[in-house]
Amino acid sequence: MSGIPTRMVVHALVREDGTVAGSELYEVAGLLGMTDQQVRLCVKRLVAEGRFTAQGRGRRAVLRLAGTVEPEAGPGLPLVPEVEFVRHAYRQDRGLEPWDGLWHAFAFAVPESARAARDSLRDALTGLGAAPVQGGLYVTPNAIGPYVRAHAAELGLSEALSCLSTRDLTVGGASDPRALAERLWPLPEIAARYAELRTLAEQPAGTEAHGTEAAGTEADGAAAGLAHAVALAAAFSAAMLPDPLLPPELLPQPWPGTTARAAASDAWARLAAAAPAPGPRLFRLYGAALA
Repeated sequence: MSGIPTRMVVHALVREDGTVAGSELYEVAGLLGMTDQQVRLCVKRLVAEGRFTAQGRGRRAVLRLAGTVEPEAGPGLPLVPEVEFVRHAYRQDRGLEPWDGLWHAFAFAVPESARAARDSLRDALTGLGAAPVQGGLYVTPNAIGPYVRAHAAELGLSEALSCLSTRDLTVGGASDPRALAERLWPLPEIAARYAELRTLAEQPAGTEAHGTEAAGTEADGAAAGLAHAVALAAAFSAAMLPDPLLPPELLPQPWPGTTARAAASDAWARLAAAAPAPGPRLFRLYGAALA
């Protein structure tokens, strides 16, 4: 599977004791289409940044997280969506989170002198699934008010934030809830990411690199499972993190996110059951999110 940074693979293979086995890292990275040189350069950079220490070299090396450094939520790393939001998505899929018909709106006016704080508040709103309507005004059908107000307070922007809820929302002449959802959120793009996730979840382990099956040894089989887990984690996060988690009442039916999340949950259970011990803590993190 292309598009997975080598740095992400390193972090994804961290075990519960904070170590990464060099042999496992090189084998899994190879199955994902990465060269040994890519892995060596990535490890060198991570050590130089102080994120890992290394004992030994190459495939015989053992990497260890430096101090209490954790895989951070930065570009190219295996972001695990917040458990609370993942569980909310699965509850939506089961019809347990019906929409109450309320739209939640948030408006703010922040001077250019506080640009960094303004940008952070905007990023928090879009990260929580709110869509921009016009300058400084965002809406969502989800009750994210407590999260938005807490973030605004941390930024010292409480006085600049206005919040309201309404059942009467019209944007550009559109007032039908489904029409508004189609207008405000890129639903085709979101659906396409879920289609990719479902395709990967339904593939057998070992087809990440160039569509070929892994060799038939037990070691190769374990590495193929880990490579598939890394690819699945990347695809799940790529689909979930930008998803505004709109209520089913606002989405085209059947919604690809529902079937993709079900396929991902099934695939993750199979991969976790077959993972070598001790396995990467990625299984625990995603297992908690998907439970």
